[in-house]
Amino acid sequence: MADSHLSVRPSSLSPPTHDPETAWEAAASTTTGVYICIHGHFYQPPRENPYLDMIERQPGAAPFHDWNERIHYECYRPNAFARILNDRGEVIRIVNNYEYISFNMGPTLLSWMERYDTETYQRILEADRRSCERFNGHGNAIAQVYNHIILPLANHRDKVTQVRWGKIDFITRFGRDPEGLWLAETAVDYPTLDVLVDEGIRFIILAPSQAQRCRPLVESNGASGWHEVGGGQIDPTRPYRCFLRQADGHADPNRYIDIFFYDGPISRDMGFSDALTSSQLLAGRLGQAVRGDHRLAQVISVATDGETFGHHRGGAEKTLAYAVTTEMAQHGWTVTNFAHYLSLYPPTWEVELKPVTAWSCSHGVDRWQSDCGCGGGGEWHQQWRYPLRQALDWLRDQLIEVFESRGGELLQDPWAARDEYGTVLCDGHWQSHPRGARPAPQGHRPPTQIKRFLDAHQSHPLTAAEQIDALRLLEMQRHALLMYTSCGWFFEELSRPEGTQILRYAARALELAGDAAGLELEQTFIQRLELAPSNIALFGNGAGIYRQLVMPSRITLEQVAAQYAISSLFTPYSREHQLFCYTIQQQDYQLQRMGPLSLAVGQLSLVSTITQETLEVGFAALHMGSWDFHCSLRPFRSRLAYSRAKEAVFAALSQASAAQTVLAINRVFGQRFYSLQDLVADERHRLMGLLSQETLLRLDQLYTHVYRDNYGILKAFHRDHLPVPQELQVAADITLSQRALEGLRVLDRETSDPDGEPWQRSAEHLSELESLANEAQHFHCQLSLATARPLLERVILRTLETLLQTTKPETITGYREWLARLIQLGSTLGMGISLERAQERYYQYLQTVILPELGLSVAPTTNVAPSALAKSLSTTRRLALRPLLELGELLVVDVAGLTVLLERL
Repeated sequence: MADSHLSVRPSSLSPPTHDPETAWEAAASTTTGVYICIHGHFYQPPRENPYLDMIERQPGAAPFHDWNERIHYECYRPNAFARILNDRGEVIRIVNNYEYISFNMGPTLLSWMERYDTETYQRILEADRRSCERFNGHGNAIAQVYNHIILPLANHRDKVTQVRWGKIDFITRFGRDPEGLWLAETAVDYPTLDVLVDEGIRFIILAPSQAQRCRPLVESNGASGWHEVGGGQIDPTRPYRCFLRQADGHADPNRYIDIFFYDGPISRDMGFSDALTSSQLLAGRLGQAVRGDHRLAQVISVATDGETFGHHRGGAEKTLAYAVTTEMAQHGWTVTNFAHYLSLYPPTWEVELKPVTAWSCSHGVDRWQSDCGCGGGGEWHQQWRYPLRQALDWLRDQLIEVFESRGGELLQDPWAARDEYGTVLCDGHWQSHPRGARPAPQGHRPPTQIKRFLDAHQSHPLTAAEQIDALRLLEMQRHALLMYTSCGWFFEELSRPEGTQILRYAARALELAGDAAGLELEQTFIQRLELAPSNIALFGNGAGIYRQLVMPSRITLEQVAAQYAISSLFTPYSREHQLFCYTIQQQDYQLQRMGPLSLAVGQLSLVSTITQETLEVGFAALHMGSWDFHCSLRPFRSRLAYSRAKEAVFAALSQASAAQTVLAINRVFGQRFYSLQDLVADERHRLMGLLSQETLLRLDQLYTHVYRDNYGILKAFHRDHLPVPQELQVAADITLSQRALEGLRVLDRETSDPDGEPWQRSAEHLSELESLANEAQHFHCQLSLATARPLLERVILRTLETLLQTTKPETITGYREWLARLIQLGSTLGMGISLERAQERYYQYLQTVILPELGLSVAPTTNVAPSALAKSLSTTRRLALRPLLELGELLVVDVAGLTVLLERL
């Protein structure tokens, strides 16, 4: 892994004092020479529960909630705010790497990121806009097939929909037509190229092993001049034109697509060798590919998983940032993107491809349909791949019949409607909202967009029930596409999360087919899965995996209602609430508590924001203490019937008997009941935490008494350097952890008040925390403060925001000293707090306020003469700048040159 201090030159080789941005732009304006295109394929498979459109907790990603969150923390956000550091570890520059590299980021990942971290999401969109401005409208972003399916194995309609949905998503987010498109696993055949050309895609990126032969375009009319390059020998320093064939087998001069072949050895070294250890090594490795044949221009193109930069190789985003902004320019190379290079230097060679290929399978595309050995190793086989593919193909074909028959009754052209359904999927994006508005919640399909869509495609005015069926059919097709996500075949075992996930999509498609058309297909599908042998005896085969891992994950509308009902015992909901991909409205709600018993009775209306299907239901949810819950549901024909049922169960509750209340619930709401175990895991875990609070509080009080009663003894053990009894040390650890957590919560609340100055309002409280921290340090406590870390980071960022809006020197000084104490507190408590957000905010202020005030475009690294603008600063502002620069030192940002400049004013 790359160490951060190896990602830039040491101080003896520091970058020149000129603006790296200016140097980069000067290189980008070059019209001859060496061009560098680094492509990052940023992608995560869809992980959402098909019934809830949300990602459930994935224990393997701990301490994060799921793998999307973990990789986002390690890769996606760090690349949006990549640090260039000096030899003291101080931030010289914060770079948006997406602004300098070619990239694709699949719709399934961006739709998640848009909800999870809008700041990073906006940085990615901004990167494409800025690259368009630099490169005459040619942006760094390229599109991707919608959910990463292997297009050569898809039928023609699925190829078209995957490309169209990928384009729609791209246009909605980036506000322009895509010029290039990333094929999943770079899997390609000529029918796929035919679809790409029809859809207006100008270029793609492939592995060198996928080319068969090439020749100069000037010889295209003859039969001679072909160079066989089937062993991966194609020259990757130029683009190629690939012509499609006419019916007579001849090349069609009007139908073609341009292709860049990435440099295979360098791309492999980036992922699996030391090429990303430092920017010098990366430049040196790229320089080995430069041809010395005096051609007008050449492109050194490399491609790798975007997750290489930070996730697979920690710190590699720093290497990349320095390389693309400084190192490459020092070699006289131009960092650009493929579309821009193509606009300057169209292909002068043509290429023919091998019939069916992908970068990650040496057997064509067998990795996704047979036991070819790719992705294997060890004792496990992949004999399940072919039966899985056959079972899904059978299901796809059955769903086609359902879609055409039932869909034909509701929609003018079902397949045209499916292609345009991508507009409904994308309508909730941030970019379509006013600036600053929150993005749509998960699973959101705006009702107005759904109405416009159905109005445009319905074969006749649809009833409410018919509208639901039409949406079910379209969702059935969406899940039929999702079940082909390539990751399901990529690894060695079907029961892995990737294989299980695509079977969950198949299950949802089957259910929707049954709901919309009344067709039972599941049993036959399960029988076909029996032919897919698992490597794990517990499952036996695909049918066992389906029964044990897929079927239990189904969520019904009734389960959603039961979850709402049970959760309402602890969480006060508003009359309208969004739960997963459902809007829930309270028609009535009443909660009573009697001793250890809590009873909620209500009437709900649930509406799916995806299919618009509804459920009107009454509920009674009883908490009997501890982990015991009893919840029953029943639809009521009239308000009177519901009122009588509610009256009956509350009458039973008045007897303070759990047994009598349960009997009353069963009598008037039905025998079918739900418990804590029936809740979605994330919500179940949340309630388990709430239910544990009382017990934990009693334990905290007990440990606090032990700690206080034995404080003197504990101090004596430490004074005499004797081993502390475990029981006493645990009491100290837990007591001081709880006190620190409560103290930080209070500090968070107090500093959230915009009025006043925190160092005055909370001085005594912060002093108590500092004393506690010293006490914990003295007793060598292992504090458990994972949940407190975000609190302190938020207080620091909030204080910084207020400071940067302050102009009085003495107030700025007070805030700076307060921040210094907060940061030191985190260190003393051993919290490992991150200053990244604070660094980013300070760096933005430095670039947009301080440097322009001093007449600079970049912070100097050596002594520079003050500008006339800097000399004209008022005395008050000069006094304010001093603590502001001291703040930069505190946040580990390089401001040494600015400090020297300020002293010379």
